[in-house]
Amino acid sequence: MADHGNGASLHIAVFPWLAFGHMLPFLRLSKSLAKRRHRVSFLSTPRNIARLPKLPPDLAPLIDLVPLPLPPVEHLPPDAESTNDLLRDQVQYLMKALDGLQSPFECFLRSTKPDWVILDFWQHWAPAIAAELNVPCASFCILRASSLFFFLEKSSRMTSPPTPEELTEPPESVPFPTTIAFRLHEAKGVIRLYRDNASGISIMQRTTSVLKSSNLVAFRSCFELESSWLSLFAARFCAGDVVPVGLLPTPADELASHAEPESSSTTTILRWLSEQLPRSVVYVAIGSEVTLSAEQERELASGLELSAAPFLWAVRKPSGSGTSGGGGARRHCHGLVIEGWVPQLEILQHNSVGAFLTHCGSSSVNESLQFGLPMVMLPLIADTGLIARWCAEMKVGEEVARNEADGSFTGEDVAMAIRKVVMVEEEAREFRSNAEKLQEVFADTKLHESYVDNFIQRLRSKG
Repeated sequence: MADHGNGASLHIAVFPWLAFGHMLPFLRLSKSLAKRRHRVSFLSTPRNIARLPKLPPDLAPLIDLVPLPLPPVEHLPPDAESTNDLLRDQVQYLMKALDGLQSPFECFLRSTKPDWVILDFWQHWAPAIAAELNVPCASFCILRASSLFFFLEKSSRMTSPPTPEELTEPPESVPFPTTIAFRLHEAKGVIRLYRDNASGISIMQRTTSVLKSSNLVAFRSCFELESSWLSLFAARFCAGDVVPVGLLPTPADELASHAEPESSSTTTILRWLSEQLPRSVVYVAIGSEVTLSAEQERELASGLELSAAPFLWAVRKPSGSGTSGGGGARRHCHGLVIEGWVPQLEILQHNSVGAFLTHCGSSSVNESLQFGLPMVMLPLIADTGLIARWCAEMKVGEEVARNEADGSFTGEDVAMAIRKVVMVEEEAREFRSNAEKLQEVFADTKLHESYVDNFIQRLRSKG
């Protein structure tokens, strides 16, 4: 695919936070840039680079995977290089280790002098290094514009970190009706973003620092979904230098080749799905960054059984367990539990799948709506509660009812939400209809490619 703009190809360095929920969208952006014959240097740590999906042969020569060795940090397990390797309370030590990459990052910029560096919001020290070497700096936000606006607005109007209660109300400055805010039990977990940690600086301070120092702020978003929020964000925080890059969906020509080589579990999954009725199966996956407690897993299992809907549950290993997850399949009377890797995109586009029970991570929601699937929503970390509120506003899913104080839920709560989304005829029809309407945006590859073209033009004009 040719760049629609004029001029020589660019050399762009990208440097995501050490979490696969960040690295994979950055890699998707890298592929989009490489398709237009721009050179990309993808910076991460050696173990993370080894675990990235294999690059397509036509793009591999244009994407250089650059390893930056992570320095040892007290309390950080020696092989831990991503949040996927850690319990939640250990992530602060990974941030401290990230801050030890300043010298190798500077050496990379000095030796290669890229045309641009695209950063995540965690490397608060990187823009100053880039500026000293006259390398323009953009930040790329994988969060929705509404989520980042919420986080920043709550901290910008206060001299001290907000209380959990203050995070349960939409920002006062939003001039249009919205329900986007946290539940109290979610806010109690999110409040840590505003507090200093072992690295000596809070996540929100990191974010604010990178934002203020960036020449350009890019969002994995589009005007068709977030026009008001993007405009509001630009007016409030960026003086207009906000550029959506589209949703970066997996293109249709890559879907078939996206899966790993055919495995016994993939064969088992596809055979089992082919035996189910159309649009009857609930696909269950709670994200690579989330670990359910024993009680949550028990109630979720109970809810799947109580719902009587066929289900396919992808179970990952516990974070920080050091185990490989084992793999394998376990059959239930009306469900299939798979441990280890599953071909998620193949599953979501299968004719028998009728809904996605998800934690509402942005990539999961994008993939669900790319295939027009309504959701059963169980938000658990970071901004997933805010994304779930947006999905509820769009009427594309039903949230599992929770105890407001502690976030607990019962099997019956899970079953009730599942029934509404796939079994109660009138409600299920509305959820599906709304999801299919949004599919027109989420699956519009041509639309999202045009956003990438515009982003490159902005890089040229500002670089």
